[in-house]
Amino acid sequence: MKVVAVDQGTTGTKAFVLDETGRFEKVAGFEHRQFYPQAGWVEHDAEELFRHVVACIEAAGAVDAIGIDNQGETIVAFDAKTGKPVAPAIVWQDDRTKDVTERLKAEGAEELTLSRAGLALDPYFSAAKIRWIIDNVSEAQALLSAGRLRIATSDAFFLARLTGTYATDLTTASRTSLMSLDTLDWDDELLRLFGVPREVLPEIRDTTGPFSAMGTTPVMASLVDQQAALFGHGCARPGDAKITFGTGAFALALSGTARPGKNESGLSATVAWRKDGTTDFALEGGVYNAASAVNWARSLGLFAAYGEINSFSAPPALARGIVFVPALSGLACPHWDRNAAGLWIGLGLDTTKADMMQALLEGIAMRAAEVMTAMAGELPLGSSISIDGGLANNPYFAQFLSNAMGRNITVASSTELTALGTARMAMTGLGAQVLPPLPEPAQTYAPRAPVAETLRARFAEAVRRAKSWR
Repeated sequence: MKVVAVDQGTTGTKAFVLDETGRFEKVAGFEHRQFYPQAGWVEHDAEELFRHVVACIEAAGAVDAIGIDNQGETIVAFDAKTGKPVAPAIVWQDDRTKDVTERLKAEGAEELTLSRAGLALDPYFSAAKIRWIIDNVSEAQALLSAGRLRIATSDAFFLARLTGTYATDLTTASRTSLMSLDTLDWDDELLRLFGVPREVLPEIRDTTGPFSAMGTTPVMASLVDQQAALFGHGCARPGDAKITFGTGAFALALSGTARPGKNESGLSATVAWRKDGTTDFALEGGVYNAASAVNWARSLGLFAAYGEINSFSAPPALARGIVFVPALSGLACPHWDRNAAGLWIGLGLDTTKADMMQALLEGIAMRAAEVMTAMAGELPLGSSISIDGGLANNPYFAQFLSNAMGRNITVASSTELTALGTARMAMTGLGAQVLPPLPEPAQTYAPRAPVAETLRARFAEAVRRAKSWR
């Protein structure tokens, strides 16, 4: 058995081949352009994304199945007849619909989205983006009148172009604010709330296929990248959790087969996956800026090589009164405040670039700890949290994260667990009874110097200021 996993992420698209012996190797990778036409707007060229997906599949050669993971909340509008996009893809980071979600929240509509979809009202999720296309793109309006408009998450666009099947999976549909977690179908009340016609949306299917075929090769798995990473980490029992530190930081914890109840902690309820006739749910919490904050700081000249920020000689910046809040795109869970601003507090004439970077790394860790504290209040978590992504390889960050959470942190030995999870899900779709073993963790960090409550309060005060800054 041999499968290709296409990892279509925020900054690039990569392909990996996995076979039944466990050999896992990269066969292609492409970066794509990022567009920022206005403040708060983030777009991709949907055709460029699709070309890279096709090139990745072709680079794999002969395989038994294809698996594709997607960005989650990113949407594409296209013509059902020609497959041509009618507007740029609107990326999950985009906040152009902030006024819409804030108005709906003021009208009390968040009670409906939380109870039906399990999601807060925020531009992050897809529904308001879909409506924005209908209201603002004239070609989309003409296609809607002609019955040819299709608007959905990027996976549905890829599948329609690759296989002719217009479908999404449950994990991705659960990120739109349009699907009921009770019925696992598009919800009429949510569709009315956002003004989205049901006919523009795809069919919702299980995470494992088949989703038709590209030529003679079936697409056997399609899912959100974060759920793919959860599977790639080997999370299988309620309470198992992972955090992926990519562009943002996204934590998921399996909650089991029962649909999570309404929580007051700002977490999102979502579908982990549906396979073998069983739906597993998860709790999710995100931090909008993780690696994106680090790369931003690098662009400002605060450091040159990543090795410079792997260790620091000074005590924690937080203990010295230097605090960074990574709210460069606002605050996600548990605050859900797009008006929040990124900031440093406590700078002085003696503050160095190293101090600022130390505070930046600690700020990302403290935000991730906020999310995991919220999760622990809703679900008994295991004693260890598995992490991956670029920041997971930073020793200072990983140790501070362990200190902030008061839990063991295991660092995955593979930096590509999203693709690995996608490949393993494709094998599951093919009927594999036993999957190749997962790689052993590269390292485990145990708490050494737990972050004192006074320092947690200091960070909480900085977050409060970030929320009131604009």
